[in-house]
This record gives sequence, C-alpha cells and structure tokens, in this order.
Amino acid sequence: MNIGILAVQGAFIEQEQMLSGLGASCFEIRQKSDLSRPMDGLVIPGGESTVQGKLLRDLGLFAPLKEKIEAGLPVFGTCAGLLLLAKKIVNDERRHFATMDITAVRNAYGRQLGSFYAKAEFDGLGIIPMTFIRAPYIESVGENVQVLSVVGGHIVAARQSSRLVTAFHPELCGDTRVHRYFLNMIETLKEAKRSEV
Repeated sequence: MNIGILAVQGAFIEQEQMLSGLGASCFEIRQKSDLSRPMDGLVIPGGESTVQGKLLRDLGLFAPLKEKIEAGLPVFGTCAGLLLLAKKIVNDERRHFATMDITAVRNAYGRQLGSFYAKAEFDGLGIIPMTFIRAPYIESVGENVQVLSVVGGHIVAARQSSRLVTAFHPELCGDTRVHRYFLNMIETLKEAKRSEV
C-alpha cells in the first residue's frame, strides 16, 4: 500500500515512521512531480494550517490534491490537517480543501490548555491515548459525518466516507491503532470499489 505524506511543513516524519512500521510504503509529497507516483492514501500532518495552505498553493500542489480528495482518495488529516479539510473554520475566514462537512474551531483550547494529554474512547478502537498540541476541535458535523471520539464535550475525531480527521496527534503516542484504522479504511474502500466493477 502506497501512502503519500504531505511534507511541506509539520510533523510528517512521525507519520511516516508510524505507517512504515505497519507495513505501508510511504513517500513524501514536496512538489508537483511527487503526485505522479501511485497513491492509495494521503496523510496531511499536524503543523501550521495557514503555512501549509500557502505552501500548497505556492508549490502547485493545492488544485491537484483537492481534485484527488474530491475523487475519493482516502485522506487522513491530523490537527492542522483537520483544518485543511474542514468546510468551515469558525475563527478563520480562510478555506483550504474544504472537502469534509465539518465546522472546526482553530487553536480551540487557548493558551493554558494549548497542549495536553488525554485518554478517551475512539469508536471501534476502545480507549486510546491522545496528545493535543494547540489543537482545534470540531464544533459541528454534517449528517453524513460519523463522530468517532469526544473529549470534554468536544468532537476530536470524525470520518466522512474516505476522509478521516483527528484533532490530536496519534503519531506521537506510540499507539498504532488510529493509523491501522486508516489503513483498514483504505482496504475496505478498495474492496467496495472492486465489488462495484
């Protein structure tokens, strides 16, 4: 399985290490030519969503990646990646890929709770560790969005069809279950496509 990892900014190396450890073949996406490689899934890492959005456009990656996501390429966005995929960001007028029917709140926990650790239920996985770093959360979801985890009354993980997002950084916890969930999601979507043919 080939996973492209957006590597223009943010915590992409940890994502690579986690997915490679699960047997996926990973490659970094830094320029438009990288998109010519076969890709079964895409990871948008945590980092700074504004910077990532600008670099995606400056490097000519934004339009082709948006097209791939809209065509059904499985994508996993963590933290900043969640913001890049959100259709609406409450406290930011910028929109990026806007392919997931969620409303997010940027830097939602403020300075005091800018970074924290929690353990909470993730639908289908049980209780998992979660590291939040200046994290967003999801304020509301559309009717086709499945809520996967809630912490302190806020939605912190969700899925819509081929799109998966977490407000936390599962790649920093040493627990592989969320990444395995993403790889299993890709396999399930592939099988569904094959059965349609």
